[in-house]
Amino acid sequence: MLVLVSSTGNRANAERPIDFNEQIRPILTRHCTSCHGGVKQAGDLSFVYAEQVLPPDGWVIEPGDPDASLLIERIKSDDPDERMPPVQEHPDPLPAEEIELLEEWIRQGAPWGGLWSLQPLKSTMPEGADAAEPDHDAADWARQPLDRLVYQRLAGHGLAPSPEAAGEEWLRRVSFDLIGLPPSMQRVDRFTRALRRADSAAARETLYQRQVDRLLASERFGERWASVWMDLARYADSKGFEKDPHRDMWPYRDWLIGAFNDDMPYDQFTIRQLAGDLLDNPTPDDLIATAFHRNTQTNTEGGTDDEEFRVAALIDRINTTWTVWQATTFGCVQCHSHPYDAFKHEEYYACMAILNDSLDADLASDYPTLKIPADPEKIPTAVDAQRTYQRLRVDRNQLGSDLATDVPWSPLVPRSVSSTEGELRIDGDHVRTAGGTFPPGVRYTVQADGQPLTALRVEILPESDDPVDWPEQGSVLSQFKLSLVKADQTIVPVEIADVFADALTGPEDPRSSLDKKADGVGGYPKLHRPRWAVFVLRHRLTGDDIGPDAMLRLEMVQSNSVTGNLATPIRHFRWDRCDDDAWTELIGSQELAEADRALAQAKKIAGQVRGASLPVMQTRDAAVSRATRQFIRGNWLDRGEEIPPGIPAVFGVEEPVRDRLEFARWLVSDDNPLAARVWANRIWAELFGIGLVETLEDFGSSGTQPFDRNLLDHLAIRLRDGHGWRLKPLLREIVLSSVYRQTSAAPKSLREQDPRNLMLARGPRTRLTAEMIRDQALAVSGLLEDQIGGPSVMPPQPDGVWQTVYSGAQWKTPEGAGKYRRGLYTYWRRTSPYPSFLMFDSPTRDLCSARRIATNTPLQALVTLNDPVYVECGRALAARAVDAAGDAAGAEDAGAAIEWMYRAVTQRTPGRVEIDELKQLYNDLGAEDLGAEDLGAEDLGAEDLGAETPEAPADGSITADAITADAITADAIDADALAIVANTILNLDRAVTK
Repeated sequence: MLVLVSSTGNRANAERPIDFNEQIRPILTRHCTSCHGGVKQAGDLSFVYAEQVLPPDGWVIEPGDPDASLLIERIKSDDPDERMPPVQEHPDPLPAEEIELLEEWIRQGAPWGGLWSLQPLKSTMPEGADAAEPDHDAADWARQPLDRLVYQRLAGHGLAPSPEAAGEEWLRRVSFDLIGLPPSMQRVDRFTRALRRADSAAARETLYQRQVDRLLASERFGERWASVWMDLARYADSKGFEKDPHRDMWPYRDWLIGAFNDDMPYDQFTIRQLAGDLLDNPTPDDLIATAFHRNTQTNTEGGTDDEEFRVAALIDRINTTWTVWQATTFGCVQCHSHPYDAFKHEEYYACMAILNDSLDADLASDYPTLKIPADPEKIPTAVDAQRTYQRLRVDRNQLGSDLATDVPWSPLVPRSVSSTEGELRIDGDHVRTAGGTFPPGVRYTVQADGQPLTALRVEILPESDDPVDWPEQGSVLSQFKLSLVKADQTIVPVEIADVFADALTGPEDPRSSLDKKADGVGGYPKLHRPRWAVFVLRHRLTGDDIGPDAMLRLEMVQSNSVTGNLATPIRHFRWDRCDDDAWTELIGSQELAEADRALAQAKKIAGQVRGASLPVMQTRDAAVSRATRQFIRGNWLDRGEEIPPGIPAVFGVEEPVRDRLEFARWLVSDDNPLAARVWANRIWAELFGIGLVETLEDFGSSGTQPFDRNLLDHLAIRLRDGHGWRLKPLLREIVLSSVYRQTSAAPKSLREQDPRNLMLARGPRTRLTAEMIRDQALAVSGLLEDQIGGPSVMPPQPDGVWQTVYSGAQWKTPEGAGKYRRGLYTYWRRTSPYPSFLMFDSPTRDLCSARRIATNTPLQALVTLNDPVYVECGRALAARAVDAAGDAAGAEDAGAAIEWMYRAVTQRTPGRVEIDELKQLYNDLGAEDLGAEDLGAEDLGAEDLGAETPEAPADGSITADAITADAITADAIDADALAIVANTILNLDRAVTK
């Protein structure tokens, strides 16, 4: 709310301190920063940075003296050439009240506050509050400290809290909020009966607490909250872009479910996802968690540039991290300094430098990956086998790469070079391409004077000598052969015993360059910096072996390629020779022999692991790290100066942040108040339908101000300091609070005064998420499958929706209970997400989605009335209703079945108007002589239309086998009509809201 200052001297208002963030910054953002901001700084002036506005460097404001301030002079000027904002861009001058506010702010000394969301957490608890009405008292009403904060705000606006919700209303609400499923009728009845019998307020409170504790302990809790995080993590079962092939990501989803069920503290939850692989002795779960940032898209189409899409994935990781944990529009800074917030262009690339050194490189294989068995008990052994193999690979290679830095090398100067394609030229001791093309399969031949040696080292160099031009197209030596050409032209092969690379950056073995494989050594799919590999001779080549006038012949085959059969030729290289016996000693050493034996055994064991191939994060060796350069205007092809890793200066970080682990730890440290505010706000939004900061994705200057910053900070402090970052105890406080327990019903006057319930004078009433709407239909119809975790499934969807290109992939609906699993297990293909979820506003998950914005369209009703899942649920719900209400086929019994269905879906007893309308619908449908074909029965197999009805379980549920069109009652017409009524109930507003 703006504090208005009268020009006539209303000193009561004038003496109130002006809040820069709430009152002044929005004015500057709306009217000034488009020309004087982070992007455009006309007249070398930016209202984003205080030092450009205020003395001693600033020149447009004189603190304490608005009349002497150029800012006020220009905005009040009558001269169209002088007035600000410019007349041609803003025909209307600033409103008088905003000018008065700016003048009073300057009169008070022009205090410049940092962005509100970056300030330390601080919450002030009211010592008391005046009741808005005589029959309300804050002390009596408040159950939690947050209640006192809300009550104080209500009283300040002349409002009073709404009455407490009925037990069934609260239980439905809290069940969906905590586990994403409705309570059963039996549980509602037991709870409401217990409430009626409770003889004291303490006894009633115990009943509420028991329900909350039961829900928090449920395994379904993890499913409900994992679903929230999957939007943020842009979870999908495919790689994206046009081909959009399959990707095994479900083990990460299962990790999320387990983490929420275990109530993993949010700081550890953060660290493991962003840098679990960098922890000391990471567990399998730590490694699986890093798949968070492997949800980026991979472009497997021919003709694409792997570096372009690697960079696109890297940018997505940066933007996602800052959106999820910081709620900042940091992505703007890729191309220029932020228009409104104090993030500079180069700081984006400092953050990029933190994330740039991962091993993934837009490869179709999604390397690096871990095989994750479906059986959780087998995961530790399987992951350990793979990690052991990878560690032994590195250790073995390190034996040679370490030695390469200790022995002397001398140039091997070529005498002649030739190639089967294209042209080469000699440049001193270097060889460069000189023209033509070098397709896969090209062979180079280099000849040099015969000299004694024990090893040769090839340096594969970028074509450009300027690092600004790196990286370049991949450059790989696929196969190498060495021979000695005697004076009489006799060719004597020289055996190569081993190969060691500078570092391992992929799954390939450097020794593959000795056989016909295309993997070889070098830079793949891009050459980011000079690379080298050492080829060790089996036996030392001596002067006697060489003889007079003999030549060394080096044959280099290049048969590798990237997506689209684009070759990876060596364009610039040089060879060095070494005559140190250390190489001969190494290949004959017991240490290397033991390393080989251990590696062979580990490879065999790792190769036996079966399971999902989960992409994970892994850091490149420091020896082959990538340089991070600023992209000029965000263009990845136009690279500027190299940027070291770091955090934006506005956060005041004193200690260096150099890698993902340090970054993750800083995010959830006490030095960064944003992470706690953002997560607490997201939790509140899940419960109340709107965040205390409505723009969940933007806590910056362009986002909305918090409706109640004091309450937000209270929640953040409770989360971080009171509960040690644990979600469950914070949820427990909120859902047991008086604020949450208010009824959502409200008089017209309150709805008009506060239509969006920002003041929290009533309980939340929001639409269920897409997944909850489907899960509810499955649950109340008795179809829901309760399996936790495992691969994604393909439940029924309309024919013709899922049409894949470039592959024979098909949407295959499983037989049996698998198709009745919860919505979060539904197979998610980015180019064709599950259609009924899209109708209810789920994102495509191409990118991070911080907020679902609920819509209300006729298409949503078409889903719940016609989608095959809901049609089947309607039949099943009708079957349960008939079983519960009796098997008689008369209209009166149909009415009892209809009432039962209404209560099962909404947890409320229908009113007279509602039951009369639904019974009339039933009667009208029966009169139309409906047949099974009207319910889509032609899509069902014979087994779905059997005539036998198994005995219903004692708890009132019914198995999938018992759901049949003919088994509902003896009268098929009534059964069909009742099933359509069931679908109508599933479509009611009460059914799709909590």
